[in-house]
Amino acid sequence: MDLVAGRVWSDERRPIRHVDWFLIGLIAVMVVIGLFLLYSATNQTLRQDGADPFARVKKQAVAAMIGCALAMVIATFDYRFFKVYAGFIYAGTVLLMAVLLIPGVASDTGAYIDIPGVSLLQITPPEFAKLGVLVMVATYLSELRTPEPVARDVVRVVVLAGLGLGLMIANVEIGSAIALTAMVVGVLVVAGARPKQLAVLAFGALVLIVLAFQLHVIKEYQLDRMRAFLDREGVSEDVRYNLDQSLIAVGSGGLFGRGYLSGTQTNLDYVPEQHTDFIFTVAGEEFGFVGSLFVLLLFGLLLWRAIRIASLSKDPFGTYVASGIAMMFAIQMFVNVGMVIGIMPITGIPLPFLSYGGSSMLASFIAVGMLESIHMRRFK
Repeated sequence: MDLVAGRVWSDERRPIRHVDWFLIGLIAVMVVIGLFLLYSATNQTLRQDGADPFARVKKQAVAAMIGCALAMVIATFDYRFFKVYAGFIYAGTVLLMAVLLIPGVASDTGAYIDIPGVSLLQITPPEFAKLGVLVMVATYLSELRTPEPVARDVVRVVVLAGLGLGLMIANVEIGSAIALTAMVVGVLVVAGARPKQLAVLAFGALVLIVLAFQLHVIKEYQLDRMRAFLDREGVSEDVRYNLDQSLIAVGSGGLFGRGYLSGTQTNLDYVPEQHTDFIFTVAGEEFGFVGSLFVLLLFGLLLWRAIRIASLSKDPFGTYVASGIAMMFAIQMFVNVGMVIGIMPITGIPLPFLSYGGSSMLASFIAVGMLESIHMRRFK
C-alpha cells in the first residue's frame, strides 16, 4: 500500500468510500413523499370499503424496503458483473415477457403475473425487461472496436431492442415500450451514433406506428386516449373523463394547494387510477404549483446525479448503463407528468418512486443500485 498525502491510497480506492449519499438521500425523500401522496389518494376509498386505510401504503412501504435491500446487494457487486452475464439477463427478461403471452398466465387486468397465495407483489415483467435490454445493448456497444457505431452496429442494436419492444407491444405495455425506445436512442446518442442513423431510426419508428394502427395492434381504448389528446372537443365526455378530472385536480390546487388530505378531487375519488398513473394530481391539488415544482425539482436532481455518474464512469459500459437509466427516469417523469397536465396522451406509465406498484418500485431501486455500483467503482 502507498501513502499519498498521509493517507493510504488503497483505502481511498475502496468502493464503500465512494457511495453517492446524496442519491440515497434523494431517493429516500421521494419514497416518503410517494407514501404520503398514496395515503391521500387511497385512504377514503379503503375506508368506504371497510378496509385498512393504510393497506396500500403498507404494501408500497414493504416494496420500497425490499427494493432498498436489492439496491444495496447490487451496489456491492462490481457493475461489470452485469456485462459478463448480459446474455443471461437479457434472455431471462425476454423469456419472462414471452410467458405473458401464454393463455391463462397473465392477469386479466394487466400485463403482470399473479403468484398464487402472494398478494403483496405482482410481477410485471416489462418493468424489469427495460433494464435487461439496456444491459445487453450497453454490453454490445461497449465492445465495439470503432470509435462510434456504424450502420450495421445500429441495426444489431435495433434487433436486440426490437425483440423486447415487440413483446411489450404484444402485451399492450405501451408505456414500457416508450421508455425502452427512449433508453435505446439515448444510449445510441451517447455512443456516438450519427444524425443520419438516428433519422433513419425515427422514420422506421414512424412506419411501425402507422402499421400498428392499421393492423389494430393498438387497442380501441388506446385510440380513444389518443383522440382525446388530439381533439378534446371532438370526443365524448366518457372518453376524455380521465383527462378532464386530472386537469381539474391540478388546476384547483392553485399556487399553494388545498392542503394535505383536503383535496376535493382526491377525497371524492374523481380521478381514475389516481394512486398509480395519476399520483401527480395529488401533489398538484393538495400542494399546488409550489408542491408540484418541488416534486419536479427532485426528479431534476435525480437526473443530474445519474448523468454525473455516467460522465464519471471509467469505462463505456458504465457510461451507457447510467445514461440509459437517466433516460428511463427522464422519459417516465416527462410522459407521466405530461399526461396529467394534458401535454401528452395517456399511456399508463408510472411515476418512479411515487406511483403505487411493486414492480415499478423494485425496478427503480435496481436501477439505483446499478448507478451506485458504477459510482462506487469509478476509480477502480
